[in-house]
Amino acid sequence: MEQAARIGTKDLGQEYWTCLTTGLRVHRSVVPPLMANAVTAVTFLLLGGILALLLALTRWEAVRLLPAPWYYTILTLHSWSMLVFWMIFMEVAILYFASAIVLNFRLVTAKAAWTAYVTMLAGALLAAVTVILQGPGYDQPLLTSYPPLKIHPLFLLGAIIFAVGTFIALGVFFATIWRATRERAYEGTLPLVTFGATIAAIIAVESLIGGAIAYIWFFLYQIGLVPTIDAEMYRVTWWLLGHGTQQINLVAMVTSWYLLAHLTTGAQSASEKVSRTAFILYALFINLGAAHHELSDPGVTSAWRIWNAGYAMYGAAMGSMIHAFAIPAAVELALRRKGHGGLFGWLRHAPWGNPSFAALAISLPLFGVLGGITGLTFGTEQLNMMVHNTLAITGHFHATVVAGTTIAFMGVAYEVIRLVGLRELLSRRLATIQLYLFGAGMAVLTVAMMWLGYFFGIPRRHPDVSSLPLVRSLFLEGALGMSGAVAVLAGGLFITLIVGSLLVGRQRARGPALMAAVAGGAESTPHAESHDLRGTLTLTLIFLGIFLVIYATHWINLSTLWRIG
Repeated sequence: MEQAARIGTKDLGQEYWTCLTTGLRVHRSVVPPLMANAVTAVTFLLLGGILALLLALTRWEAVRLLPAPWYYTILTLHSWSMLVFWMIFMEVAILYFASAIVLNFRLVTAKAAWTAYVTMLAGALLAAVTVILQGPGYDQPLLTSYPPLKIHPLFLLGAIIFAVGTFIALGVFFATIWRATRERAYEGTLPLVTFGATIAAIIAVESLIGGAIAYIWFFLYQIGLVPTIDAEMYRVTWWLLGHGTQQINLVAMVTSWYLLAHLTTGAQSASEKVSRTAFILYALFINLGAAHHELSDPGVTSAWRIWNAGYAMYGAAMGSMIHAFAIPAAVELALRRKGHGGLFGWLRHAPWGNPSFAALAISLPLFGVLGGITGLTFGTEQLNMMVHNTLAITGHFHATVVAGTTIAFMGVAYEVIRLVGLRELLSRRLATIQLYLFGAGMAVLTVAMMWLGYFFGIPRRHPDVSSLPLVRSLFLEGALGMSGAVAVLAGGLFITLIVGSLLVGRQRARGPALMAAVAGGAESTPHAESHDLRGTLTLTLIFLGIFLVIYATHWINLSTLWRIG
């Protein structure tokens, strides 16, 4: 009897409950670390958004809000808050969702997940506090923290601690998938969402190894244990982290697109084999594209640049092209099955009022057109010379990381609140408006940045360009400042909706508790019928036309600036 009581208590500690929306079984140990990472990510998004407003009002020459020392302090905090901390905390939450929840399983060890979270948070706070309190004797690291800048050792230590915590979280993710596979918690092959998350995690391991080499080397140099540091070799290894973290974002974003498409329309990839192949192309090639950050460096050979930033990067671009077709195609097939015909009838009847679908519909084209096309053009060795270290580069990565990834993650956050946090949003309509407003602000902001950098040569990081011998555009500078303010206000509305929903949102019911994980429900159903993809094909051809025009225009402009003969 006593033994039976002990077994019963143990079973209750491993209790599952059912999500009434998706039918997935959720182990109660998954929810706290997942929500902790998601809430912390949103907190850093809030901080980064406030700092972004200060930066936009400083770059707006009519305002010039901050003096130079504070500008660089705020720029460092903004860069790390948005490009590293917001993204990676949110990605860890997505990894836990894609492993334990999608596979109807538990986290292998919740203690390790909490250890990872505490370690990551400690490293992030140490780095951020050091940036604020380090004093005038040290240089601000910005995002790149290149030697021979004098970077405070505690900042470097904070970055290393954060990386260690992320490594632990990745270990929890991989171990959970391995154990779920061993215990047959799901049927068939690994679900596409989990497969995409696994590729993101593999890229994260590669990136963190590069970052660990760079930061540990620099840290030991700063405290005097290593006599010298090779600045060029540091840049090569550091960009495995600097570029790689953004590629983790990209793969996690694409994975989120598949997830949002399925949750909002029931979409499934027309060919999971093709979609998986595209993810594998990312794993093979995407981190090699980090070389495009060093196209102007004299310390690397032309062959190295051409291979890594040319042929290898195009391998990753092919993966993106496949996803750019596969995801709208999946949505089109799902909506056509519901009776929406015509060339674009399916698109007209899409759930535009659903905030999670709105996130998908805004994020995908903004990333593809503003981020993807400029990524290929600016990453070409000759074309890069026209925009290197100008504000156009800043516009490019705001198009990828903010207009693309951040909007997708906002859609995921709204779903996490409902499906895992079991709270209804305060207002689905307001959440949808927030996403459209944020997307519009970021579209104008990124175009203004690119235009100012490309056509006017405005430098990338300089806080005050009024004294520089440059042609200026007051209209574009004003558009940059005002659109930045709009995006920040929309981001503030997102934070309000998330926090308000968690605190006072109507509680959602959950399904009955189960004493063991239930297998099944993770394998997609193959499409037996023929595919009518006229709408997606038309949209793809329009995108290809835009790409060709922009790419050709860049080469024409280069020929007028760089005459030969």
